[in-house]
Amino acid sequence: MTQQGDSNWWDKLYDESVPDTAPAVSGDTLDDHFVTATRATTGPPSPRPPDMTTERARTPAHADDKAPWESPSGGPRTFPSPPPPAPPAPEPPVVETPTVQVPVPPLGPVPGEADTGAGADPDAADRDLTVEVSVPRPRTGFVGSRPPTYEAEPTALPVARPGELGELVPDTVLDGARYGTCTVRAASVRGDSARYRGEPRRDALLTARFGHDETALVLIAVAAGSRAAEDAHLAASDACRWIAEAVCRSHARLSEDIRTGRRGDLKSGLHRLTDRTYGKLRARAAERGLAPDEYTATLRCLLVPADPACRTRVFFGIGGGGLFRLRDGAWQDIEPLLPEPAAVTGAPVVGFGSPPPEPVASTNEETEEGDRLTMDLGITTAPAPLVEGPVPPPAEPFRFRASVARPGDTLLLASPGLAEPMRGEPALARELAARWAGAEPPGLAAFLADSQLRVTGYADDRTGVGVWEA
Repeated sequence: MTQQGDSNWWDKLYDESVPDTAPAVSGDTLDDHFVTATRATTGPPSPRPPDMTTERARTPAHADDKAPWESPSGGPRTFPSPPPPAPPAPEPPVVETPTVQVPVPPLGPVPGEADTGAGADPDAADRDLTVEVSVPRPRTGFVGSRPPTYEAEPTALPVARPGELGELVPDTVLDGARYGTCTVRAASVRGDSARYRGEPRRDALLTARFGHDETALVLIAVAAGSRAAEDAHLAASDACRWIAEAVCRSHARLSEDIRTGRRGDLKSGLHRLTDRTYGKLRARAAERGLAPDEYTATLRCLLVPADPACRTRVFFGIGGGGLFRLRDGAWQDIEPLLPEPAAVTGAPVVGFGSPPPEPVASTNEETEEGDRLTMDLGITTAPAPLVEGPVPPPAEPFRFRASVARPGDTLLLASPGLAEPMRGEPALARELAARWAGAEPPGLAAFLADSQLRVTGYADDRTGVGVWEA
């Protein structure tokens, strides 16, 4: 606040250097006499001790006088620190167990008590009572002393070319069905060697149903192409498709022969259909400019009637592989025995393997005197029939077996890639027998995992068809 007049009047009034305006005090007071007497007896008063705070501020600081929390003049000192704590171990990922919902049947009345209907819930019948039940995951792995060299999962895809995309085949094929008293599971998997090299799966699998109701017929065809042939996967696919077309055209007659037990007619008819399929394979090889053995495949088929009253299972085909039956917890190798070569050739027929004709009597006659009488009537003699050697037996004879299944049996139709470890590695046969010995057949995922049990030294494609009898 600014006052009028002199602006420093306030400072002048309260300045400590300005003497008091009160009346001056005389020096003849009691205090003055006491001070005078004290000085006379004790001398002058001692000087005031110096202020330590002021002296410390004036004195230069030394390194030894520094506080503990101040840094020394030589720079900061490093003290050993405790080792850092170990990082916590990573927690394993939480894998949720798959569950399914299973309906719970309603509780009935307690035995021995009358059903009065009191307290009954009228909406209980319409309520959906379900519980979640955990389902075990499929088990995969290997059997034997050590794991195989190749990886267990696919790595490289086959090479694709423009205009040939329709010839690509998937790495894995999985299928299944249930008809009559049997449950079918089928899987075809590319081998570890082909997965590593980026080669296509040479095994082919086809499942089909022909007809309806009890007269229906289920066909499962398995073909395996040669490893050395470049188009082996195409030959295997053609073999499965052509045998399916042939069976489809004759399924009514085949189903009747199976249900009535006419095995002779059944064998001859299936043999004829198989020969036609291989004739088409040879024709396709000629179209591609290949030798017959460069475009061929082994073919193994299984016929299962849909009639619950018929338990006859028919196997037929040409080529290697395996046919096994799991009965009472033990595997049985029921592969048909190969016939003797003499039984394959058969009797000679006219024009093919027939004996040479009898020599024709000469028209030149000789008299007793040695003269020769020649008579030429001008008739042209027909050429003699073509005579060839015996027909060589086929490289792979036709295989046929019709067997009656029992409740609890499991039939396994295998390609060479699965049949060889089944016969060569007992641990694989024991493991599959333990997994498939239950009353219920495995699901599709479980059957696929079982089919992929790896064995060291066996890296070919695998195709297996299982039939469980209820």
